[in-house]
Amino acid sequence: MTYSLDLRQRVVDYVEQGHSVPEAVAVFQVSKATIYRWRNRPSLSPTIVQTRRGQLDKAALQQHVRDYPEARLIDRARDFAVHPSALSYAFKR
Repeated sequence: MTYSLDLRQRVVDYVEQGHSVPEAVAVFQVSKATIYRWRNRPSLSPTIVQTRRGQLDKAALQQHVRDYPEARLIDRARDFAVHPSALSYAFKR
């Protein structure tokens, strides 16, 4: 869940004005870990993840499909040591 930039700034300002983190948790209904993370970040803007780095080599997967067109999804997953759903997501992309 992404919190608004306004809320993030209000929470950090509240703590920096001298209130404790547990007080901020009670007032804003945000976890302690989230507040500590926000305070340690250089910017409060949300982080946008473009592509996650996975263990699946897309070029090797394409070559595997060319070499073994009749292979089942579960067999390919075993060859790449991943869960079959990881291959399913890769094929959809």
